[in-house]
Amino acid sequence: MARSQYDLSIPDFAGGPRASGVSRFQAGSAAVTLCGVSKAYGAGSSRTPVLHEVSLNIPTGSFAAIVGPSGSGKSTLLNLIGLLDRPDGGEVHLGGQHVAFRDSTEAAHLRGRLIGFVFQSFQLLPRLTAWENVALPMLHAGVPRIERRRRALDLLASVGLAGRVEHRPPELSGGQCQRVAVARALACDPGLILADEPTGSLDTASGGAVMELLRDLNRRQGTTVIMVTHDMSLAETCDVMIEIRDGRVVPQDEASA
Repeated sequence: MARSQYDLSIPDFAGGPRASGVSRFQAGSAAVTLCGVSKAYGAGSSRTPVLHEVSLNIPTGSFAAIVGPSGSGKSTLLNLIGLLDRPDGGEVHLGGQHVAFRDSTEAAHLRGRLIGFVFQSFQLLPRLTAWENVALPMLHAGVPRIERRRRALDLLASVGLAGRVEHRPPELSGGQCQRVAVARALACDPGLILADEPTGSLDTASGGAVMELLRDLNRRQGTTVIMVTHDMSLAETCDVMIEIRDGRVVPQDEASA
């Protein structure tokens, strides 16, 4: 295998006396467990079921792909795993910890400790520099500015953007913006990265570079990665492939048929 162009020896996180994100997801256990999870949107007669009693396990340290046609419930599933939404029924467990969803503060706390997000549209703030975008999650975590900048610069260097730290998103290419987004996802040392169509808006070369980053992160650091994708050629390279059809997980024998 060709040597990666990226140095994904992720710098130490000095945000406080806490275990690293990866160490909170113990090898051999499930990073994510869903038990009979259902979700619907709307109210009354306009209520639309999206997920129907979904159960699954994604092992710690794996690279998983969620696939399925548009409208099948893939992004809703990712939002529930990422604690951006709450299920109407069933249970969500992250790193063996049951998420009670008693209030949004508890979910936000777990999300900040355990999860990093990479979105198709990057979701970078255009008025902030690359390093300021990467540092933003650490600001919310209460990390001092000097430490935020140190770690942000180290992370940007690790994704090949040491020369672009003062550039703003409009001054960067799509592939560079997505690498900034990957660096931002790593800012608080998560054990789980959730990527929603991370290559969907990129050209082939830029998309390949972003996939290389995610694969290297998974292989070198042991970070669990869950990716929603329409690209079956990408999904087939993953350790785990979960197919969603009409809001339900397709059994493996049917998925391969």
